[in-house]
Amino acid sequence: MKAESQVFSRAFWVANSVELLERAAYYGVFVVITLYLSRILGFSDTEASLIAGCFSAGLYFLPPFSGAFADKIGFKGSLMIAFALLTIGYFGLAVLPTMLESAGLVEYGEKTVFTGLRENSGRWYIVPIILILMIGGSFIKSVITGTVAKETTEANRARGFSIFYAMVNIGAFSGKTIVKPLREAMGNEGLITLNYFSAAMTFLALILVFFMYKSAKETTENKSFKQVWDSLVKICTNGRLIVLIIIVTGFWMVQHQMYATMPKYVLRMAGEDASPSWYANVNPLTVVLTVSIITQMMRKRTALFSMTIGMFIMPFSALIMAGGNLLSMESVDLFFFSMHPVAFMMVCGIVLQGIAESFISPRFLEFFSLQAPKGEEGLYLGFSHLHSFLAAIIGFVISGNLLSKYCPDPMLYNSREEWAQHAQHAHYIWYFFAIVATVSAFSLIIYGQLIKYLDAKKAAKEVSLQE
Repeated sequence: MKAESQVFSRAFWVANSVELLERAAYYGVFVVITLYLSRILGFSDTEASLIAGCFSAGLYFLPPFSGAFADKIGFKGSLMIAFALLTIGYFGLAVLPTMLESAGLVEYGEKTVFTGLRENSGRWYIVPIILILMIGGSFIKSVITGTVAKETTEANRARGFSIFYAMVNIGAFSGKTIVKPLREAMGNEGLITLNYFSAAMTFLALILVFFMYKSAKETTENKSFKQVWDSLVKICTNGRLIVLIIIVTGFWMVQHQMYATMPKYVLRMAGEDASPSWYANVNPLTVVLTVSIITQMMRKRTALFSMTIGMFIMPFSALIMAGGNLLSMESVDLFFFSMHPVAFMMVCGIVLQGIAESFISPRFLEFFSLQAPKGEEGLYLGFSHLHSFLAAIIGFVISGNLLSKYCPDPMLYNSREEWAQHAQHAHYIWYFFAIVATVSAFSLIIYGQLIKYLDAKKAAKEVSLQE
């Protein structure tokens, strides 16, 4: 740690520390967000997926704007705004169900008893709470990665983003870890209580930023709103970056199914004893164990080369996830314990996703940081997250429809046998996402070749002009 501290500044380490806390808060909630919306607020699969998708999409649509604003007012002030809003938002997620229960619309416990909530507009008060979380979270997306860009050089930037990504996944792992014991101890009511944990994490981050965040490179650009707008227009018309974002969206569409589809899928296919939050935890654990090794291994390769390897891993992860429904065995024996085949194959697929993410995400952020002019790091790193906006808004909506068609809610049927007839092709969901991942992987190869051709053509033109 001492050697690393000599390389990276205090602002770098504080930013990464609060990112860990923010990710713990976020993933503790987000891994079960569709369960919260359905089991706590009474939304249908389609409604829950739409709301969760808009929430996730908003988090990734707003960063270019909040990032541009952060470049103008400074990163410390932006982080203060962000963590204050997040604390209010997570506290709201915990308090709203209490208000609805006090109104006699629902009773919470190990199981939820709806007494009018499904027909009452009160459940839609979730919308302003989600808006607060979206705005607060959007600052985090741009400012933390922007800090990493500011506090590193081209020589150590890949290493810096590797550390950042490890911290993200340590936070994700810790956040998801609390979900299972809460569900086991409190049932559905645990889905409410975990929001207090998230509010505490973001409040702690707010305190750390106030007392600890100080950067020698912290400047405010004092740009006019016209200059900010011109910068936004410039990046939005950068064809190379736009096309790359669209291609990488395919990867994130599949990755987002860990939250959109997987929790309901495994609980319905493997039973209520399944642990979707722990299965999802395999992803950050895999990233933490592999990201530094893979970044070091790929250090002499281009960002596009590393990303292409990861993209070709993703279709196999989706196909493996589909395999659980095809295994005839009742359980998979793993020496000290056994797992339902659906759960086991899901975990195997998630391991591959984690490895793919280690190849793709740090290098993608590094690539974008190198495109950013000085003073516009927040804008460019915020813009880099637009792939997840597209992936969320499309992927969650598709998830809700695919779940309704191939793996519907068992509570809608008179018997388990009747439900099984309608869910016998549940694994078709993952075939769809395997196709998405395959198309994206081949598209990235074509993109790389086209970029090489255009760069060579441009270089030849410059040489001819000089002659």
